[in-house]
Amino acid sequence: MYIYNVTVNIEESVHDEWLNWIEDHIPDVLATGKFISAKMTEVLVEEEMGGVTYSIQYTAKTREDLDNYYKYDAPKLQSDGMKRFADKMVAFRTELKVINEFYPTISNN
Repeated sequence: MYIYNVTVNIEESVHDEWLNWIEDHIPDVLATGKFISAKMTEVLVEEEMGGVTYSIQYTAKTREDLDNYYKYDAPKLQSDGMKRFADKMVAFRTELKVINEFYPTISNN
């Protein structure tokens, strides 16, 4: 599994508008069929630049799915947000490969 992480810092002046937009954008990304799930979190560390920071994590089953997203879908989907919020947001993207997942064991004691 692969995680495509998009971290975004959005200025307070457009925060509510961006939040409405991203709640439509995430389903659009999932509709490409390249990801099996998405999770949106608020980063709780205050940035010196201000604003509110979020992390959106999309999970892909295979590297091929992620590569196909970049090739066929990312340019249009990324440009939509950049055109609308270009000077009011900063975004960076990270790829993560899941090596293992651990869950707590439940003891019967």
